[in-house]
Amino acid sequence: MTQPQVLAFAILGGMMLLFIWGKLRYDVTATLALLAAIIVGVVPAERAFSGFSDDIVIIVGNALVVSGAIARSGIIETALARLGTRLTRVRSQLLLLVTSVTLLSSLVKNIGALAMLMPAAFQMSKKSSASPSVFLMPMAFGSLLGGLITLVGTSPNIIVSRVREEMTGQPFGMFDYAPVGLGLSVVGITFLWLFYKLLPAERRAAATMAEALDIKGYVTEARIDEDADAIDMTVSEFVGLASGEVKITGLLRGDTKRTTPLPDAVLREGDVLMLEGDPEALERVIARGGLTLTGQDRATVTESAAGSLGVIEAVVTAQSQLVGRGAGRMLLHDRHGINLLAISRAGQRFTERLRDIALSAGDVVVLQGPLDSMPEILRELGCLPLAVRPLRLGSVRHGLIPVGILAVAMGLTAAGLVPVAVAFFGAAVAVILSGALTAREAYDHIEWPILIMLGALIPVSDALRTTGGTDLLAAWLSQTAAVLPPWGAVALILVAAMAVTPFLNNAATVLVMAPIAVTFGTELGYRPEAFLMAVAVGAGCDFLTPIGHQCNTLVMGPGGYRFSDYARLGAPLSVLVVLVGVPLIMWFWPVG
Repeated sequence: MTQPQVLAFAILGGMMLLFIWGKLRYDVTATLALLAAIIVGVVPAERAFSGFSDDIVIIVGNALVVSGAIARSGIIETALARLGTRLTRVRSQLLLLVTSVTLLSSLVKNIGALAMLMPAAFQMSKKSSASPSVFLMPMAFGSLLGGLITLVGTSPNIIVSRVREEMTGQPFGMFDYAPVGLGLSVVGITFLWLFYKLLPAERRAAATMAEALDIKGYVTEARIDEDADAIDMTVSEFVGLASGEVKITGLLRGDTKRTTPLPDAVLREGDVLMLEGDPEALERVIARGGLTLTGQDRATVTESAAGSLGVIEAVVTAQSQLVGRGAGRMLLHDRHGINLLAISRAGQRFTERLRDIALSAGDVVVLQGPLDSMPEILRELGCLPLAVRPLRLGSVRHGLIPVGILAVAMGLTAAGLVPVAVAFFGAAVAVILSGALTAREAYDHIEWPILIMLGALIPVSDALRTTGGTDLLAAWLSQTAAVLPPWGAVALILVAAMAVTPFLNNAATVLVMAPIAVTFGTELGYRPEAFLMAVAVGAGCDFLTPIGHQCNTLVMGPGGYRFSDYARLGAPLSVLVVLVGVPLIMWFWPVG
């Protein structure tokens, strides 16, 4: 073993120990490893930052943007609403989410499937009062298992198919992976459903400003316009759109006002509803019912620059000119070009119209207007702005647009017309141009520490290849497999591919291991398909670390996971994949 090889193995080993130790942030650990690799010379200075342009960094960053746009659209919530309406227990919710992402991952790239369904996990976690971390890692693992089912589910399958074609003249077809992939998916889903509690229960993402503020009980006013979905709904059906999290405190029909209308009252076009709930529930029920917040579309506001238009929360101070006066009397729109969208007052429910509510010191108001001039307006009104948080009242949901953009991107990659990184980059740009997210919101959705970790680790991991460390591993595997029975050789290749994937990305693992697998088949007198299938399964099943596959990386920040958490759930699942996968491979792809 040469000195560069020793140094490369030492740096990787030390890095893994720091990850497991967990006292340093994962991005700091990764940058320390990169710095050490540069200092000892195993990573050339001119290649030190090449990882930041790697496809994986682009894919993860843009997938977070697209996922944020889909969360904003609410389309996944609607799609799973019927299935999840009666699911309030964590175990049943977990089964639905993991099964859904597994099946979807067999049809589109697994990173795309996970990005599409992550918003549903956050919605269900609120319904069951559980941490999203209960769902996110099992979903990531389910997406990896689902990717094993078809040719287009994950990149290793495509590469393995190409290697088989180069070696034997016959590639793997679209569903050649299905017998093994489906079997492993069923076993994996069952395991995750039964043993998800292996994950630490206290894991949560860092608290957001929205969670810190935790303002509830907003009252807003919405109108049922022509063609609104809420027309002819009963009050109880409408409230059910937000799972009962919103109350109708008043209904205005013409000149008649009804306080707390009966559940069987039918909503009509032109009705004005006084609604109470937290901002997210209000936004959801207004979007699903096709309602319009009264006053939100007034000309002086909507003519503002699209990039600066937004909503902000503010507290009414004792010296404010709003105290004791209603929004209608203050003429906020005419004088200042802003709209009052909602009011929150602790311990009080309003039944009067929004414009008639006399404001008091301590009230929290939601105002819509041009963000550039909002600080000056608030100062003039005597209100203190709260720290900005993702509040969507008064903004537009774009429904199917983000999902359609993602579907087009996945279709282009499945057809081989566009690389995955380009497709996700294009999808992220498209959701911004469509207005599904503003540029500022897109940047807020990106988990920058994750991208720093990936960019730093890629050249460090590649040092194992450039120093010849992977050649040493290949030689050892060849010698060991020569004395093993066929099933043992297949198991060895599968385990080796699993072990290498955390250090190389899964595509690189296949490129290194697939030729070795074919060599086994040739030298031992066996057909190579079983060994190639073992490489595909091993490279597609990194359940031990957050860095071996983009799906694992994608959920690390939102789930608040530590590096060592992955092995808690992933180690027994990895053993299960080996125990079940080897017989399945040998059964459907005999070596003789």
